[in-house]
Amino acid sequence: MRVIDQDAIASIVEEVGRSVVGVGSVRLIYDMLLHPYPVKGFGSGMVVSRDGYIVTNNHVVAGSDRIEVIMPSGDMIEARVIGSDPLFDVAVLKVEADGLNPVRWGDPGKLKVGYIVLAIGRSLGLPGEPTVTLGIISALHRNVSSEYVSLQDLIQTDAAINPGNSGGPLVDLDGEVVGMNTAIIPFAQGMGFAIPSDRVRRSAEEIIAYGRVRRGWLGIVGVTLDRRIARYYGVGIEKGVLVVRVDRGSPAYRSGIREGDVIVGIGGYRVENLEEFLAQLYRYKVGDRVQLDVVRGVDEYRFEVTLTHPPRLEA
Repeated sequence: MRVIDQDAIASIVEEVGRSVVGVGSVRLIYDMLLHPYPVKGFGSGMVVSRDGYIVTNNHVVAGSDRIEVIMPSGDMIEARVIGSDPLFDVAVLKVEADGLNPVRWGDPGKLKVGYIVLAIGRSLGLPGEPTVTLGIISALHRNVSSEYVSLQDLIQTDAAINPGNSGGPLVDLDGEVVGMNTAIIPFAQGMGFAIPSDRVRRSAEEIIAYGRVRRGWLGIVGVTLDRRIARYYGVGIEKGVLVVRVDRGSPAYRSGIREGDVIVGIGGYRVENLEEFLAQLYRYKVGDRVQLDVVRGVDEYRFEVTLTHPPRLEA
């Protein structure tokens, strides 16, 4: 059994705290007489490169007219948005600063329910050091809808996540970031959620490199299968993603997938609806080979599809 002492936790907090920033946003709204007045928001962020790239939640900065970042040193620096991924609630900021301390990324795939984690962030915009809370992984692969976005495959933790924590890191006992804190259920006790760090990292790297996320294209249109739709189309199962259109010449078409097929798995992960399917599909990028489990009639088949750019993005 791993022994954890106070000094070890304090060392982790000290290390990661050097990479956590506050993110202040200002947007202008107008009253009935069209007089503008500013509305301020506050969240957290993580330094991901030594030359000034910072990752936070998209909902922290979306619609902002001005963004300021409180650096670990206490300095306040104006930031600009490089790009965002609203689907995964990720945004990348850039500040003009050097010699920063980037976070160390961990592997959320190694997490287990019951593992100890730390949530670090600028709760309530309080000055001084970041706020730190400790808890355990309460559940994995949670789906949550908030006022901002519908998110799938989240990490659930009972580490307290307060207003202002959004965009801050969820850290394991190796001091590595396994998630980005993103949502709470206000009237529940001890229920916070974080986006897995591999998803955050992939979105951030794409945004930094290209200014946007380049998701792979499959070339189908699908709907969530239920009893009513199954009866209408004469399908023998009632859960999965019914393929209602396949673009001719698309990766899905070339692999053999056809209209009327029902997708029930992707990459070894079983899916029961369109939301679960898309959450898994969007983990892949252009050029990745993806295995799809498909029910056709009474038989189940496995197809391998290589994702490409959507046609409008191809040169």
